[in-house]
Amino acid sequence: MGTITLRQAAEWCGGQIDPKYADVTFLGANNDSRRIQPGELFVALEGVRDGHIFIPEALEKGAAAVLCSRCDGDWPAIVVQEPRRALGDIARQERRRIGMKVVGITGSVGKSTTKEMIACVLEGTYRVAKTPMNHNNDIGLPMAILAMPEDTQVAVLEMGMNHFREIAYLTSIARPDIAVIVNIGTMHIEHLGSMEGILQAKLEILEGMRQDGRIVLNGDDRLLWNQNRIYPLQTTFFGIQNQECGVIGSDVEEGEGVLRFQVHCPGRLNFPVELALDGSHYAYDALAAVAVGLELGVDPSKIQEQLSQFRNMAGRQEIFSAKGYTIIKDCYNAGPESMAAALTVLGNKPGRHVAVLGDMLELGVCTQAEHYRVGRIAAEKAEVLLAYGPNGSRIIDGALTGGMSAGCARAFEDQDLLVAALRRLAEPGDVILFKGSRGMHLERILEQFLRDDG
Repeated sequence: MGTITLRQAAEWCGGQIDPKYADVTFLGANNDSRRIQPGELFVALEGVRDGHIFIPEALEKGAAAVLCSRCDGDWPAIVVQEPRRALGDIARQERRRIGMKVVGITGSVGKSTTKEMIACVLEGTYRVAKTPMNHNNDIGLPMAILAMPEDTQVAVLEMGMNHFREIAYLTSIARPDIAVIVNIGTMHIEHLGSMEGILQAKLEILEGMRQDGRIVLNGDDRLLWNQNRIYPLQTTFFGIQNQECGVIGSDVEEGEGVLRFQVHCPGRLNFPVELALDGSHYAYDALAAVAVGLELGVDPSKIQEQLSQFRNMAGRQEIFSAKGYTIIKDCYNAGPESMAAALTVLGNKPGRHVAVLGDMLELGVCTQAEHYRVGRIAAEKAEVLLAYGPNGSRIIDGALTGGMSAGCARAFEDQDLLVAALRRLAEPGDVILFKGSRGMHLERILEQFLRDDG
């Protein structure tokens, strides 16, 4: 990462500094005093708790300086009206200074996995940096940019949102050379009103792009493919069903923890891909990565090699054995589309199938219908269903309507009671899926279930 002086950062964000600290430098930024690293800029944000309270702790742990809205002591500081906005301004200029190419990724389902796959494909050819974990908002993305090595050639940046104009802001910082939209689903429909509203919010990513930028879109997504829509930049579509796409996946096969498919680019090339993953839905994430790799000149043989080495992020469909069970841990997030995909993976595993499902959040007026629909799907894929959260009873209603026995489907709002029921019902050899929105913390239920105190 490049060192930035307080003088430079203040110029970039319109902040005020004490001249005696003008030449102090920092490397990266962090808004969490518990995780601050020596030499970083501590960003004092005013949220649920006032970040200014933690300035002394951050300085004690080695923070080089502070970005804040008030300075109550004698320490290196950039004083601004809005630290959050100033952080973005500094990152915007640092992105411009480094001059790397940027791949921006958004979508309703699978954008983090797609980000990881794209980075994996490119790492065999370029010096690559990427947003860590879920650093995809107006705090995390700027911090990710400020943490990138100065010799970064390609940055792979995930962009998330809950409301309109959030991605517009992120793309104004990242200025993508290539924009990837994985799909348009129902996540965040509570705030965006409709699928068309979600589409418009995702398309905000194009606002930060130059005229020579490229768009990579899912051609099997009806809203993205809509041929009445004219995109302002050159566009590459990827897909499996739509044979008019520029990057097509065919002969998709899965089994024994391996996903295989053939990549076909009409009139150009044809090659196989193999990944150590369960679930045909991952083929779309991989096709997006292939499309970006080809766009950036990565040799097909290198794409094959890199994808064969890909391993998913922690919490994203981790499959492992524990205490005689096969566990599918997929607790990172959940929406109707990813719930259906995870249940399909569960149903394809040999053994008796147990689904532990948490609520899906931010579905607004679709909440009742979508939880009911997930219950119907669960009835087809699982023999036992335990639902957790305020909407768990709606999942169970769907499962019972779908034909599941009442004795095998129960809803809970108490974690301890759910774990106790799961311990009674689970049998050696079972395959157990844990899936829910991040805010439901299904990983805690899994951890309690596997503990030896039961």
